[in-house]
Amino acid sequence: MSKDAIQFINCNPDDFKNDILDNIDKKISTIFKNHFSNSKQEDLLTRNEVCDFLKINLSTLWAWTKKGKLKSYGISGRVYYKRAEVEAALTELK
Repeated sequence: MSKDAIQFINCNPDDFKNDILDNIDKKISTIFKNHFSNSKQEDLLTRNEVCDFLKINLSTLWAWTKKGKLKSYGISGRVYYKRAEVEAALTELK
């Protein structure tokens, strides 16, 4: 047997495949949880990014901001929106 060979004892192919898939799922879940829960919550979005995200035009975004549906923030003469607040403004329709 070569130095790079791996030998599996008492392991059928289905169990082996399921173990690998379970481990991959756990790793992907951890990556998504860490990445999206920490970094994306405090991301600032430009007006164009919010429009792309919500599939609306700038005049609709302006109207929603004036009505208080979305809150905007100004930094150095630029307008931004917090990603978490934009996502929170989405409501479920019944």
